[in-house]
Amino acid sequence: MVGADEVGGPPNYDSEKWHKKMMLSHNLYTIKQEDYLIGGAVLFQDKRNKEIMYVGRIFIDPKEYKEGFGLESMKYIENMFPKITTWRLETPIWNIRTNSFYKKLGYLEMYRDKESVYYQKEV
Repeated sequence: MVGADEVGGPPNYDSEKWHKKMMLSHNLYTIKQEDYLIGGAVLFQDKRNKEIMYVGRIFIDPKEYKEGFGLESMKYIENMFPKITTWRLETPIWNIRTNSFYKKLGYLEMYRDKESVYYQKEV
């Protein structure tokens, strides 16, 4: 896991069943470099305000870390949805790399709890 001392990830990160469910509900997007699958993103549109999108998670194959694919993918995802005016996400407090990554993309901290930092970006 990026920024962690051991292997792991968010709930269901390694569950094929969960990823199939996300795929069937049209919330899972694949990230490819040429024809090679290098990652994915899970997105959820707010049910009450269709101008808000939640990034449930974005992930890149560890073999492809530090190649700019995460940054490029987030920018591409944001541009895929021109009617979205607000992007929201959360990331673990302890994960310095992901917190830095989202700030680099222009996300601002909204609040935090014991475990997570919650970010928002207005476009």
